[in-house]
Amino acid sequence: MNLRRWFPLQQLLFAAALFCGFVAFAQDTITTRDGKTTQTKILGVTGSSVQVQVGGGSIGVPLASVVSVTMAAPSDFAAGVTAYEGKDYPKALASLKNVTDKYKGLPVDWAQQSTVMLGDIYVAMNRFADAEAAYRDYQKYYPGAGSTQADVGMARIAISKKDYATAKQKLEPILAQALKEKAVAKNIGPVYSNAFYLSGQIKEAGGDYTGALEDYLRTVTLFYHDRVAVNAAQERADAVRKEHGVAVP
Repeated sequence: MNLRRWFPLQQLLFAAALFCGFVAFAQDTITTRDGKTTQTKILGVTGSSVQVQVGGGSIGVPLASVVSVTMAAPSDFAAGVTAYEGKDYPKALASLKNVTDKYKGLPVDWAQQSTVMLGDIYVAMNRFADAEAAYRDYQKYYPGAGSTQADVGMARIAISKKDYATAKQKLEPILAQALKEKAVAKNIGPVYSNAFYLSGQIKEAGGDYTGALEDYLRTVTLFYHDRVAVNAAQERADAVRKEHGVAVP
C-alpha cells in the first residue's frame, strides 16, 4: 500500500498491527507534534524516519513529526563515554559511532551527546577535519542549541591548535549568555558545561590560574549538565589548586 500523505503515528501502528496480526512488545515511547504519546519499540533512524517495530516488520514515522522520545541508552553509549573518559579514543569512537550510525537525529539526550562527542573524540585524536564535520552534523540534526554547540566545538578545535584568541572569540558570547540565565534549559545546559571548561583551559594556558579555577568550578557547580565536562573540569580544578596553590575564588 502506498501512503501518499502522513497519518498520525497511532493510526500507522494500528493499521500495521492489523496487517501483521500483532504489535511487538512496547518498550519505548514517542510523542508527536499532535501531542499524542505512543508506546512502541524504536529500531533506529533511517533517513528522515524513525523506524518502529510492528509485528515481524517495521514502519517509518517521520522524524520531523517527533518532538520527544523516551528510550534507554544502548550499551554502546556507556561504553563510549567510559572509554572517552579513560582516553581510549579508538574504542570510544567505535562505540559512539555505533550509536550515531543507528540513532543520529533521535531527540533523546544520549543520541545528542553521542553525536557531539564524536567531534570531541576526533579533536582528541587530532583529526580536525573530521571533528568539524561532526560538529556541523550535530548542528544539522539538532538545530537550536546545535548552532551554539558547533561554536563550542570550533573553540575546542582552536584550543587544540593553541589558537586561543579564536577560541576565546567563539566562547565569549556563549559564556556571557550563560551567566545571564536564571534557569538553564535542558538542551543548552551541556553546551554551557563545555564552554566554561574550555574557557578554563584558555585561562590556564595564559597563566590566569584564578580565572581558570573559577571557570572550572562553574562547570562543576553551576553548569553540571554534562558529566564528561564536569569530571574533566574537576580534574583540572584539583590540579590548578595543587600545582599553583590557587584558592577557591
